[in-house]
Amino acid sequence: MGTLWYGGKVRTMENEHDSKEAVFVKDGIIRGTGTKEQLLSEFKEEITRMENMEGAVMYPGFTDSHLHMVGHGEKLLKLDLSEIDSIEILKNTLFEAAAKLPPGEWLIGEGFNENLYAEAKVPDRHILDEVTTEHPIILSRVCRHALVTNSYGLKLAGITRETPEPSGGIIVKDNTGAPTGYLLDQAQDLIREAAPAISLNYVKKALGTSIDDLLSKGFVGGHTEDLNYYGDPSGTLAAFYEKIDGKKVKFRANLLIHHEVAEQILSEISASTEQNNFVEPGSVKIFADGALGGRTALLSEPYADDETTKGVAIYSREELQDIVKKARKLNMPIAVHTIGDAALELAIDIIEKYPPLLKGQRDRLIHIQVAREDLIHRMKKLPVILDLQPRFVASDFPWVIDRLGKERMKYSFAWKTLLDAGLICAGGSDAPIEPVDPLLGIHAAVTRRKPEEKHEGYYPEQKLTLYEALRLYTYGSAQAAGKEKKQGLIRSGYTADFTILSEDLFELDPDEWLKVKVEKTVVDDTVMYDRKTGTVTMQN
Repeated sequence: MGTLWYGGKVRTMENEHDSKEAVFVKDGIIRGTGTKEQLLSEFKEEITRMENMEGAVMYPGFTDSHLHMVGHGEKLLKLDLSEIDSIEILKNTLFEAAAKLPPGEWLIGEGFNENLYAEAKVPDRHILDEVTTEHPIILSRVCRHALVTNSYGLKLAGITRETPEPSGGIIVKDNTGAPTGYLLDQAQDLIREAAPAISLNYVKKALGTSIDDLLSKGFVGGHTEDLNYYGDPSGTLAAFYEKIDGKKVKFRANLLIHHEVAEQILSEISASTEQNNFVEPGSVKIFADGALGGRTALLSEPYADDETTKGVAIYSREELQDIVKKARKLNMPIAVHTIGDAALELAIDIIEKYPPLLKGQRDRLIHIQVAREDLIHRMKKLPVILDLQPRFVASDFPWVIDRLGKERMKYSFAWKTLLDAGLICAGGSDAPIEPVDPLLGIHAAVTRRKPEEKHEGYYPEQKLTLYEALRLYTYGSAQAAGKEKKQGLIRSGYTADFTILSEDLFELDPDEWLKVKVEKTVVDDTVMYDRKTGTVTMQN
């Protein structure tokens, strides 16, 4: 079947100015671009379907290069705390939620951010005990590298003054040695293991909810890491195959696979009879450090606002080397979470020592919030992709300046510097950490501020052009998955994955972008979302 898309503008993203009037697609592959008349003449005998864009603007399909799809669905289903800006409102919200639960049932919330509160105080067990002593509580911090619990939760987890800190984690204690309920990185597992097991039906519901929302936001795909957090990883993999069948539901999921389950998952993918081209293995995921919010990102020098710490290394150098060597034995690239410059240096050291084994493979370095000039020069010599989250600028400034100190800011959140160095960069949200909306990410990359703010942007020399920002979510994401020869552009021979917006972003001011509507999301020449109907193709 051949489809002629016409009646609007086609931004091919070949360069900043290139646009066409129409696109012809056959069997899910772009066969030609040009004017409607040209394509009608050239492909007259093959056109069986006409799609009028009615003045809308087509872009290559947006792909989020780093998110957690099940986690994003959880955020949509659970108690979302990410916009709460005071302790009192937080307490009231939790009190109302607790009142609806039977005694003993866990109260779970997502995304608290103490940097939004006037007192910048973490809601510890004393604050949560004021809400309820009849329900154990888990509140995940917005970065997901920390959580808080109340006294009931500490009791169920068996956490006391004497509990030793796990490797790669911190049990925060007060000046008397008592646990505060604030647990960082690997220490979170102590609480999560005490909480009820997550059912497979819940995982499926969260994943389906996530896919619906991603399609409605204009995403044709996402590079996602979910396979080691919801009980049996085989069940989570099966949920992806069920929810993205490649027929009724098309969405390109590139799976980052946690190193602890990589061998198991890759074996199951290889043996699965449910394989399709829409759910594919990506890289082996490894955490090198934590996050800036909880001061667990690993820095080469102490934090400017707490000189007692440089952060947390999730693994020792020897442990990290062993993990990378196992990935190489599987012939897999790696994707390393590196927020602090010391973590980045460690990852670079090991990639230099143990590079990818297969020709054309690239490793991924995720976040790169704090770098150094010497590290940028070293990355230029490596086969690496940098996964950036532009929205972090809107969320982490201005408090992050105090945390890192002005001296370090030259190479922190320095997206323009990384691009100008010739490094390949992709764009994502890290949802549920940040809002998944790509227009918010593009806005943050270009303006370096929150939408409601009116200043020139934080470190404006690091602003990207609109073209550069759009390329992060299109061609850059394709490069991150090794798909740049068939995805990320509107070009003959490429897949027919399109994001169709109501207006041309290049003709609007940045703050106007946030009012632009997603008219259609098209995957494999199949309309998976249509704003006129108000629905996505799949419903839970």
